[in-house]
Amino acid sequence: MCSAVLKPKFAVFLPCHTFTTKKNFRLFNYFEDVVLECERLGYYSVWLDDHLMLGKMPILECWTTLSALFSVTERIRLGTMVTCNSFRNPSLLAKMAATIDNISNGRLELGIGAGAQKKEHLAYGYQFPSSKTRIEQLAEAVEIVRKMWIEEKASYEGKNYTIRDAVCEPKPLQKPHPPITIGGGGEKLTMRVAAQYADRYDWGYLPSLEMYKRKLKLLEEHCQVVGRSFQEIEKSCWFAGHLFVGENRKKAEEKVVQRVPEGVSLEDFVKTSLVGTPQDCLKQVRQYANLGVTHFMLFFGDLPDLKGLRLFAEEVVKKTKSN
Repeated sequence: MCSAVLKPKFAVFLPCHTFTTKKNFRLFNYFEDVVLECERLGYYSVWLDDHLMLGKMPILECWTTLSALFSVTERIRLGTMVTCNSFRNPSLLAKMAATIDNISNGRLELGIGAGAQKKEHLAYGYQFPSSKTRIEQLAEAVEIVRKMWIEEKASYEGKNYTIRDAVCEPKPLQKPHPPITIGGGGEKLTMRVAAQYADRYDWGYLPSLEMYKRKLKLLEEHCQVVGRSFQEIEKSCWFAGHLFVGENRKKAEEKVVQRVPEGVSLEDFVKTSLVGTPQDCLKQVRQYANLGVTHFMLFFGDLPDLKGLRLFAEEVVKKTKSN
């Protein structure tokens, strides 16, 4: 697959900690401002992270925030990058997601993962079993969610979850169901779950094109083992951990200096960031598009400032749509 076959989709990652420098009582309003601007600029989707606590940081619960954002938008798709399977029973998650897909007129993207933050789980009273068990739970959960979205009455008996004649009405508006993105970097268990169930797979940021190629090869091998076509799974990538985009290199560098996290050196922060111009971004997009990538996750490091978001939309999103 080449970039000329399918137009790339540009998705904006919008975690709660983006707004930690702002006044807490307006936290949702900052989300609303950014999402509405993304819709106006023509981005494909916006994705929220799913945490219950990050130290003492003020954060909003993911799914209730999504519901509120859908009520103030009209076209843009919204999703979870990624929702933690441990936090919600899979049958409840299926019902929540079906409800939101109806509320949004079919604009939900479900991203789901096994969960990784032990301290967060224990603080909220959730168990934190081994990664093997959590991934087994993830596989069962995705199967339950899909069954409840599609079947009139869904039953399932697994090692971790059981449902009996569970009715989920109304069904999601998207057919056969909202797209499911499975997130996680594991190359054995998690990737096997993705090969079986994912409509899209997301590894998060990888520091090189060669590492991404290696992941694709492994995913293809897992697809062969489970008997699924590799081409059925949409490829997503983060070509940078953070994006700092400026009209020229100097302006981009000025942005990154102002946003280096406490305790992290500028040198280390730059290693996982793209600091440059829209032309630098276009070069990265084309390289990954040539591998069959059609979905690009973008984490603008200068948010909630909207200048980088707007520049990327004008010089990258519009140009790729017009080609």
